[in-house]
Amino acid sequence: MNQTAEQSIVSGVLEAIAEHRLKAGVKLGEQDLCEIYHCNRAHVRRALATLEAQKVVKLEPNRGAFIATPTPDEARNVFQARRAIERVIAENVLRKASADDIARLRDHVEQEQQARQSSERRNAIRLSGRFHLILGEMCGNEVLDEFLNELVMRSSLIISMYSASQAPLCGDEEHELIVDAIAAGDETALLERIEHHLHHLERSIAIETDNTSPNLKDILQPPSG
Repeated sequence: MNQTAEQSIVSGVLEAIAEHRLKAGVKLGEQDLCEIYHCNRAHVRRALATLEAQKVVKLEPNRGAFIATPTPDEARNVFQARRAIERVIAENVLRKASADDIARLRDHVEQEQQARQSSERRNAIRLSGRFHLILGEMCGNEVLDEFLNELVMRSSLIISMYSASQAPLCGDEEHELIVDAIAAGDETALLERIEHHLHHLERSIAIETDNTSPNLKDILQPPSG
């Protein structure tokens, strides 16, 4: 099914954030977005309103739209919320996971490993975040899944803002250990590994700022052909 113009803008911006191509503070110029997505300003404004509701864009009167710039306190709050929510999600997954679910997780971890080994950093980053979203999909609670999607996206923005460019993110060995605990039905090990993993991810953050102004069209322009 073809996406609407608004959906294309929202998905394009979210994908660029997830892959750390769009950084905090970048301005999302309406005219640039119109040209990139071949749409009008009404489409752009509706898309930006959707992104603001997801807390990844900030609309400033008389200035325009900017990728949100989380403060250190906001960053800590996001990871605290993730630890609380992902524990419950993990408990649900442990009770519900089928053999097919576990096979899906193992296949995903293998894709992460292949991306890392091939030095496909952007793809590895995207897949690392996607691992957590798969757990959310499997937990059987749509409300938790929705909350997790927002928190993972905000985490991607925080990591891209505060981490060194080559800082390690989600380790596929940590994801593999999480899957092993699910497969073994070991709740104690699973919760310990989730907690350790998210603390490790949070500790990779060091407050740094990047004041460069990238070209929005270079980031969001779909490949030709």
